[in-house]
Amino acid sequence: MNLTRHASGAVLRAAELGYRQYGDCWVSRMVGPEIGATFASVDAVKIPPGRQWAPPDVQGAEQVAVVLSGSGVGTVDFEISPMRGASALYSPTGSTYSVSAGDREMTVYVWTSVLPEGARRGTRPARFRSLWNSETRLAGLPGIGRAPRRTAATNVLFWPGAGSARLCLHCVIMMPEETLAVHTHPGSDEAYFVFEGSGQFYLYDRWVDLGPGDGVFAPPDVPHGARNPYSGHRADRFVAFGGPAPFDPELYGVAGVSAEVR
Repeated sequence: MNLTRHASGAVLRAAELGYRQYGDCWVSRMVGPEIGATFASVDAVKIPPGRQWAPPDVQGAEQVAVVLSGSGVGTVDFEISPMRGASALYSPTGSTYSVSAGDREMTVYVWTSVLPEGARRGTRPARFRSLWNSETRLAGLPGIGRAPRRTAATNVLFWPGAGSARLCLHCVIMMPEETLAVHTHPGSDEAYFVFEGSGQFYLYDRWVDLGPGDGVFAPPDVPHGARNPYSGHRADRFVAFGGPAPFDPELYGVAGVSAEVR
């Protein structure tokens, strides 16, 4: 895997992942303590056709799963929903979940984080969302340095106002020449991945070219951002998803919504 030094984060390339068999599925650890993560881990999971990803012993942690490709069905406790590319689920602490593939392989990225003892939990958390859900949006994210000429808006999917106690999930849809401003999180790990298109992520001190399934990991206080550098009528949109763990309350203040867990 193509990694920078731990202090400045890591560039994660899907083509360089090494998978190991876990039950009926194949798993690759993308983010974890081995690259300097403190608050969360991220796994890439390949679910063969007709098989199910249902990890044991997940009740002690929050988990968010995002489908990159394939289709099937997701369950969180007793709630069931069809899932396809861009679908996501949130499994709160104390819950169990599964993702079952249909007639072709599914690729799912899974975030895991342990909620500190005594922390507030959501009372009626949202369990299923899509990256395209624009009900709550974050616009004009303040960054560091020079402000971008065109700023991309962010869909806020799982967050405290939707009952997520620690993990969150955001989706940035960058049209040609739009940018997610370079920024930092003082108390959070950040992992962001490409869902669609080709573009660039900023990490520490440089821009890197990334495509679908690729991403970056930024430890606390490490500058990071994303941009669609292309222009013209043939340029495509660039879509990225992820979020800081634990969630950064300042982001929701910018969006004009409460960061209180509900």
